[in-house]
Order: sequence, then structure tokens, then C-alpha cells
Amino acid sequence: MTDFRALARAWTYKTFYRLPGRWRRRIVRTFQPTYTIGAVAIVRDPQLSRILLLRQPPGAGWSLPAGLMDRGETPAQCAARELGEETGIKLPAERMRPATPNAVVHTRGQWVDMVFEAEVEPDVELVVDAAEVIEAAWHRLDNLPPLTVSTSALLAHYDIGPYRDYPEVREA
Repeated sequence: MTDFRALARAWTYKTFYRLPGRWRRRIVRTFQPTYTIGAVAIVRDPQLSRILLLRQPPGAGWSLPAGLMDRGETPAQCAARELGEETGIKLPAERMRPATPNAVVHTRGQWVDMVFEAEVEPDVELVVDAAEVIEAAWHRLDNLPPLTVSTSALLAHYDIGPYRDYPEVREA
């Protein structure tokens, strides 16, 4: 039985690699899990005591500036673009430092957040995109407002927020 499986597996791979490249890609994309890639910006003031949070529709909790990557865009470019679109803070991608960990994989939702950190002066003018953001504001790390569940889980990776003492949340 084992020899038959080995032969069948070898035949399958040999046949697969004879297919045109676009067919192979389509087969792989059909049977492999796919992940959506986004970028998140954790923006702090220079004293590192506050972070910038957004309240977005429907307004049930506060979150971080974030969004999905565009084709051909690097994660740092995406984080800088989303920060600019959602808050009016324009930073070059080079000012977006990879956080540690830089990639947070959400296995239940099959998405990956590439997380970046930046520091900006808290007196910078915040200009929100009214269609996407209700409000943007600085919040002290020791007195955060109610956060969305996904934001709480993400911030736990950086020992911030209400879930920071629950390592099992980091696996969700």
C-alpha cells in the first residue's frame, strides 16, 4: 500500500510540473489557503506614553490606522499611505519602523497584518477622512478607551491594552 501511494504521489507531481505555469498557479490558488495582507501603524508620541487611535463606523470601539495593501505596494508604503488617508499625517515609508513582531498572522480570519511603528509630535494636526473615520485622538497607554476586539488582540503582541496579560489571545 505504501509503495502505491509513493508512486501515485510521484506521478501527481510529475504531471503537475508538466502543466503550463498559469494552470499550476490556478490549481495552487484553488487548493491552498489564501491570506489577505494588510498594514497597521502604531503611532506614538515621542514620550511613548500615548498612541494614536481611530474610531471608525460603526463606532463600537477604537482601532489603529490600517488598511489593505495595493498591488505593487510594500507593507511600509501601505502603512504610511493608510496613516495619511485616515489621519492626515503624511510620513514617508522610511519612517515606518517594522514592529517586533512585524507580521501578525490571524489564522481564524486568514489575514496577515504587517505592523509598523512611528513617532510623531502629538501637536500634529489630525485631519480625518469623514467617510472612513469618525474621530482620531491620542490616548494614554494606561487609560485606553474601549478597543475593538481585533485591535486589542493585535496590541497584546506589543504588551499594550486589555489583553496584554493573556498570551493565548496572541494565537487567535
